[in-house]
Amino acid sequence: MKQIYTKTHNKYKIKGKKKFNFLTSGSFGLKAISCGRITKEKWESIQWALRKKFKAKLGAKQNKIWGLIELNNSLTKLNLESRMGKGKGLVYTKSKFVREGALLFEFDSFPQQFQKEIVGFLQSKISLKLKLVEF
Repeated sequence: MKQIYTKTHNKYKIKGKKKFNFLTSGSFGLKAISCGRITKEKWESIQWALRKKFKAKLGAKQNKIWGLIELNNSLTKLNLESRMGKGKGLVYTKSKFVREGALLFEFDSFPQQFQKEIVGFLQSKISLKLKLVEF
């Protein structure tokens, strides 16, 4: 049987989308249902707000939160007044394009009643649609 290759401008093969991811270290997690881009500043502010909110609610318990996104794109920008042909510009932030089915967070040692509250809180902070994933 012969494999079919599609021609692209890139030298790497097109891989299929991941429809699911498995939890590796936590008891439940959050999965993206829609696609979108997350910048470095947005990602750090989401993590900070999440830790602050649940540290105030749950006290000094050992609740664990894993952020599973690695930022891999560099966004560049030129001045508004620069002419064409002056190069690419300086890197102003890093980002990650999140696809459907990507795990964003994993949580461990959280009480059951906080799971829906976590989803609602992060849904208001992130422009992506989220879904709760459990064992």
